[in-house]
Amino acid sequence: MLLCPLCSHQTDPYAEDRRRAYFHCPQCDLVSADPETNLDATEEKAYYDLHENNPADPGYRRFLSRLAQPLIGLLRPGMRGLDYGCGPGPTLSLMLEEARMIMEVHDPYYCPNPSALHRRYDFVTCTEVVEHFHHPDQEWARLVELIVPGGCLAIMTKLVISRERFASWHYKDDPTHIGFYSPQTFAWLGARFGLEVERVDQDVIFLQKR
Repeated sequence: MLLCPLCSHQTDPYAEDRRRAYFHCPQCDLVSADPETNLDATEEKAYYDLHENNPADPGYRRFLSRLAQPLIGLLRPGMRGLDYGCGPGPTLSLMLEEARMIMEVHDPYYCPNPSALHRRYDFVTCTEVVEHFHHPDQEWARLVELIVPGGCLAIMTKLVISRERFASWHYKDDPTHIGFYSPQTFAWLGARFGLEVERVDQDVIFLQKR
């Protein structure tokens, strides 16, 4: 029996490919990979090192602007934010600083900044991060704690559409992607943590703390 890593409910078999099996939670709708197949920290870091995220790359900035632009529309200059899981080439934080926000960054592999996790922020951004959480129950509780009442969690991750689409979904083929969310999962998170949920783009979700 495998329990959901987000809500601890019993999961059901969902899909299987040549690399691993996946399980679905009927309570929070999260799809999770078999934890026995998760990479260890060394393997995970080696895979991340293959990514090329260059702050000067216009294409990468356009990608991040899908989250940055609607977020900036909600903010005022001088607000404080944290880019949680910024990766080896922090870029979103630079874009938000250009919009006159005050930014901190944290990434456990590339920019460890433990002190940043003991402050509160007007907003926290996570772009292509939540699907990597090994302990999403703990990580989501931490994210919510990081924002002040009225603050915003700005999330970018690709969403599960259906079991049929999942079978050929390229997103699951990344071995570091181990948790897959749906709109229903975000609705569950909203109810669990007292967050107002808004899907502002195909892959972008804002969660505002009440």
